[in-house]
Amino acid sequence: MMGQLEDMRIFVRIVEAGGIGKAADQLGMAKSGISRRLAALENRLGAPLINRTTRSSSLTTIGREYYERAVKLIGDVSELDNLARDETTSLKGQLRLAAPLSFGLAHLSPVIDAFSREHPGLTINIDFSDRQVDLVEQGVDLAVRIADLKDSSLHARRICPIRLLLCASPSYLELHGTPRTVEDLRRHEVLGYTLGGGQTIRLSNDRGDEHLVPASARMAANNGDFLHAMAVAGHGIVALPTFIVWQSMAGQSLVPVLESYSLPALNAWAVYPQTRYLSQRARRFIDFTVDRFGDNPYWDEF
Repeated sequence: MMGQLEDMRIFVRIVEAGGIGKAADQLGMAKSGISRRLAALENRLGAPLINRTTRSSSLTTIGREYYERAVKLIGDVSELDNLARDETTSLKGQLRLAAPLSFGLAHLSPVIDAFSREHPGLTINIDFSDRQVDLVEQGVDLAVRIADLKDSSLHARRICPIRLLLCASPSYLELHGTPRTVEDLRRHEVLGYTLGGGQTIRLSNDRGDEHLVPASARMAANNGDFLHAMAVAGHGIVALPTFIVWQSMAGQSLVPVLESYSLPALNAWAVYPQTRYLSQRARRFIDFTVDRFGDNPYWDEF
């Protein structure tokens, strides 16, 4: 039975990874070994699950139905294992994570350090990138995303609030003046974040009226740490998360601008595919992270 369940898991990984080669890479197995396990499964079932050609592969009708039922069965087995296992025991196996670069390096790194010390048998593989990865195709168990989530294909749990702040260096404001209104801001150098439509800053007043301010073309980047450094150096006004600028705000190398206006509220989310049961490793990592950050994360205490 265990051999059959393992063949089933391999088949699910082939489907989700998009091919035998990618599944082999994710599972750390030889491609030939994956192919043999798939062939053995098909022989045992007496039906092909995947149509294979030299250039592409696709699920057969039986393969699609088998995949959907296999995902549910694997999830049920994992749930039973979790119920039977003491929650205080040390975790083992591999946890594959994806996280935003700046947030991950600055704030998740200490969390991962502490979590891995509690569970020395756990192997953690992390993809740091500000671009969203396909969790299913890349075989990622869990991703941390900072967003206003709209992807209904994912399950999500809120980790903590993320506050955006409009700020600039005192030297920039001394040279160019401090904007008092949104119209004033339009005449300033506004640094742009080039991922996710961030080159337009959305500001709302206390009546809920929204104002759109385009970033200037003079300087833009796809990395918040770079924009932070440029703002500190006096190159312009920038809208960044407090988890990036909190130390500069505390040291007053950056100061807030247009405090009577607010920027969109975001959250950090732990997300995982609906088709995949959340493993105990991933579930306990989420719990650990939520406990560390909470509703009032330390970077908002400047």
